[in-house]
Amino acid sequence: MLPRFKAAAVHAAPVFLDSRATTEKAIAIIREAARAGAELIAFPETYIPAFPVWAALWPPIDNHDLFVRMAEQSVLADGPEVAQLCAEARALGVTVSIGISERSAVSVGGLWNSNLLIGETGEILVHHRKLVPTFYEKLVWSSGDGAGLKVAETRQGRIGGLICGENTNPLARFALMAQGEQVHISSWPPMWPTRRPAGGGNFDNVAANRIRASAHCFEAKVFGIVTAGYMDEAMRAFLIERDRSIADVIDQTPRAASFFVDPTGNVFGDALQDQEGIAYAEIDLNRCVEPKQFHDVVGYYNRFDIFDVTVDRSRLTPARFRDEEQPTAEAQDEAIPSVDADAVSNGERRDVTRFNRSRTFGA
Repeated sequence: MLPRFKAAAVHAAPVFLDSRATTEKAIAIIREAARAGAELIAFPETYIPAFPVWAALWPPIDNHDLFVRMAEQSVLADGPEVAQLCAEARALGVTVSIGISERSAVSVGGLWNSNLLIGETGEILVHHRKLVPTFYEKLVWSSGDGAGLKVAETRQGRIGGLICGENTNPLARFALMAQGEQVHISSWPPMWPTRRPAGGGNFDNVAANRIRASAHCFEAKVFGIVTAGYMDEAMRAFLIERDRSIADVIDQTPRAASFFVDPTGNVFGDALQDQEGIAYAEIDLNRCVEPKQFHDVVGYYNRFDIFDVTVDRSRLTPARFRDEEQPTAEAQDEAIPSVDADAVSNGERRDVTRFNRSRTFGA
């Protein structure tokens, strides 16, 4: 039998642009969800320290101070805030997914939109950096790499996740499907303004997020946890006090929702949109099996003799320094996937996706 467990989708606001206070709030939420019986707890996109919605509201020449503050309050993946979260996950025996604005260790202004999956032992199982910042996010974050396109084996099953617009990238989604993903976490901002409300045609993030989550769950035959940020009164007041002319944009842009999707693409369990809180759902991974009879895109319902997908999971770095210790021949051999010569000569394909772990940026 496959795992059955209770999951939590956190629909909460950060303490806006305050990483220390937001970390403390996250720990309080983790404790509350654990008391309610949740074993897997998922937080929104860049919950620590906030989502930079101002990049949609004003031109970049007016936002320099906000970028500086965002950089100051972003966190290192091995910094004290993350260490606190890891310790809490270990103490409570829960798995935690959380979005952070990650600060580069080698650049005071280098930031990534990242997500961490923390296991019940307190270990970081997946450290993913958003592949491509979306639209105005490019004014804040750098592009990530493929190192985080991984599915983690946990007590709650095989967990994968993508950040916001990545859930519109079919190749990124397939990379997770090809690793046997059973639970897919998608994290989102509290709002996504694209037009002034008076002109109409604003992006409906509630409908769009539901379509994307349902499409992935239906295609992969997995459970989906959709966790979106929440704009509280403090965040709203901060933005409007800076420029009262954008009140209409903020108040009339759709607020994102947090909810759950089953392997048939249907929404189930709790859902939250207009109030802060924690949504819960009971997940039974045994329900992933039957739909695989209809379409198994990483099994029988594909043509691997026609489609050949390669995913480079190298972690990109700014430079390679030749005085650093070189890997041993044994380590190099382990990094290069072996090839079954007999299988190749017989025209067989033993793998769905080849993951290239050997390339170094700049090599």
